[in-house]
Amino acid sequence: MTEALTGSILGHDLEEMARQMRAFQDLTRELDAIIDSSSDGLWICDANAVVIRINPASERINNITAPEVVGKNMHELLDQGFIDRSAALEALTTGKVVSQLQNRQGRKLISTGTPVLDANGEVIRVVVSERDVTEIDNLQRELEEQEALRDQFRSHMLEMQQADLASRSVIARSPLMVNALKQAQKVSAVNSTVLILGESGVGKGLIAELIHKNSSRADKPLIEINCGAIPESLIESELFGYEKGAFTGAQVSGKPGYLELADGGILFLDEIAELPQAAQVKLLRFLENGRVVRLGGTKARTLDVRILAATHRNLEQMVKDGTFRLDLYYRLNVIPIHVPALRERRDCILPLVRHYVDFFGARDSIRKRLTRAASDALLAYDYPGNVRQLMNICERLVVMTETDLIDVKDLPAEIASGGVAPTGAGGVWHDEVTLQETLDKVEKAVLEKALATHGNQVRMAEALGVNQSTIARKLKKHGIA
Repeated sequence: MTEALTGSILGHDLEEMARQMRAFQDLTRELDAIIDSSSDGLWICDANAVVIRINPASERINNITAPEVVGKNMHELLDQGFIDRSAALEALTTGKVVSQLQNRQGRKLISTGTPVLDANGEVIRVVVSERDVTEIDNLQRELEEQEALRDQFRSHMLEMQQADLASRSVIARSPLMVNALKQAQKVSAVNSTVLILGESGVGKGLIAELIHKNSSRADKPLIEINCGAIPESLIESELFGYEKGAFTGAQVSGKPGYLELADGGILFLDEIAELPQAAQVKLLRFLENGRVVRLGGTKARTLDVRILAATHRNLEQMVKDGTFRLDLYYRLNVIPIHVPALRERRDCILPLVRHYVDFFGARDSIRKRLTRAASDALLAYDYPGNVRQLMNICERLVVMTETDLIDVKDLPAEIASGGVAPTGAGGVWHDEVTLQETLDKVEKAVLEKALATHGNQVRMAEALGVNQSTIARKLKKHGIA
């Protein structure tokens, strides 16, 4: 009976051991499945930093196979240059969780080493998880593009428009900008005169290009003339052309004006408010009958030109002041399109920043990323120079930031300080700075702000109360393009 009882107990123990073995095998398979299915890379090292295992995600992230590294010490992999830093080694040394940002084969990885302790508090294993930040950034950009398509361009026509605009780097996330693009798309199909209004640097020229590209005149030229960049004495000859011998210095054969060059296409008159009174009269006559006479000539030419005009100034006030003709204003203001300032469409700021950081980074083979704090500061800024200023800021950040990560300390002072200019630029003298150095800094800051606000030397000179030649000389002195 004793033997039978012993045999029964032994059989029960064997069954219990077999059950525990099956449970252990099931748990092992479950853990293997969890490790192998993880989208994060996992490295498991022993207490001597020898690699015991890596999962398929690590093989994919690092472009290796498990047999290449399993059994090797992390010191050996570090000496071979396979990795530039080791979270496993630091975790073994400190006994604490360690996180690192690593560069590996052109990809950015966040590695976190976690020590595993036994009952005595000794490290017996280190588990290192890897996450590919490069892929996360790409996914974030893809999600932003999908949200833009879903939320802002609902109809088939607007979806096609957005695809076209994407190739022109037009980024519209706010209702005001989307509405301006919709208006531009609608007027593209007709031949009416369009007056594009908005502050300097908002992208009025881009709206004109969009209208041209989607019009029936897309295969004809789009001729652009900046009325504020041509001297008043030459504006008429440039716009309407001249016959031979019309004035001293004229070409012997004469020269067609911009209106003739745009025949069949579109003439875009940027900064129309700067057009002199005499040229305003001739432009009004052309808008009324479609005919133009060159300077020094008598023969009228009939042209088929659509006029687009743009200005950042208040034309209604200029009409009241007598500096702009009322009849010309009504001829131009057939279909007005207002392009909102960047501060009025804050939904566009961060997508624009990311676009231009990537654009200038690709141009110079430099990859940069923004911290959350830097993004928040850029979003809060008002951008008096609008998109033109934002582009300049992004280019400066890409070129001048020394690390791959753009932080608040890398931003211009007026942005980092929430839009308030630093006291050093406001005239406070420091012991180590001479008077001339202080004056030069102030002068450069004023010129940079005036350029961002007004866009060209003529308007800068008018705003600052100096000659255009003075502005040109000082811009050259301070190396401002």
